[in-house]
This record gives sequence, structure tokens and C-alpha cells, in this order.
Amino acid sequence: MLELGMKAPNFTLQDKQGNWISLADFLGKKVVLYFYPKDNTPGCTRQACAFAQSYEDFSARDVVVIGISKDSVASHLKFAQKYELPFVLLSDPELTAIQAYGVWQEKKLYGKVSMGVVRTTYLINEEGIIEKVMPKVKADTNAAEILAYLKGEA
Repeated sequence: MLELGMKAPNFTLQDKQGNWISLADFLGKKVVLYFYPKDNTPGCTRQACAFAQSYEDFSARDVVVIGISKDSVASHLKFAQKYELPFVLLSDPELTAIQAYGVWQEKKLYGKVSMGVVRTTYLINEEGIIEKVMPKVKADTNAAEILAYLKGEA
């Protein structure tokens, strides 16, 4: 897992329309980079919808929201359309960014051990430096916690 003060690793991945997007495209803006396990699952849907509901607050602060999972471009497009998600969703089937950010980890569910994405959020400052690390975030409160931090309330 990356730490506070580290340079955020750059990556180039496809968005829900198939366009190539790089983290470097957003230098000069704060970026909320959140990693989540899978489109259309209950927790991931609640998390995405919470970011969508707060999207105007993030935009008003000139903050870019980017969600990354290993789902396909087509899956992201359907997910975004179904829930009217206005922010960037990036597809990382090769685990390029997922591994670079240290969120591909061993997970245990009902005694079964497997590898998967651990729900994690990074706030990256205008210079591309990690300003805040939120490991193992709660889907329902993640967007509100980031907003509170940006407002100086947390």
C-alpha cells in the first residue's frame, strides 16, 4: 500500500467509453482515486452512488473523482448508465494500477482465501503527491469522509 507523501504512480487505462485516460492528465487538480472490487455488487453500487450524489460538491472544489476496478470497459459503461454515474470509471483488467497502488491483496470470505481488490481510496494533490490514504473504507461513508476532509471538517 502506498503512503502519505509518496508520488502517486501514473497509469493509463481505458474509461467507460474506451478512451485512454492517464493520471497525469489531471495534474493541477486534486484527484479522489478509489479502487473497488466489482461493478453492480451491493457495496460497490452504494459507494459509486454516494460519489455520484456528492459529485457537484467535488466538482465545485475542482476535485476529479476516478473509480477503478478490474471490470471491462463494457461493464463500466452499463454500470455508469444504470446508476447515472457522472465521474470517470477506469477499467484495469491487467491489474496495472490496482497492483501499483497495492490494493490487490489476500481476502478472506467465509473461511475461503482469495486474491482481490481491497476497497481503498487515495486523495492525490495537484502535484501528483498522495495527500490522504484510506485503506479498507466503508462503501456507505467513503464519499462523505473525503468531502469532510476536503472541507477541513475531518
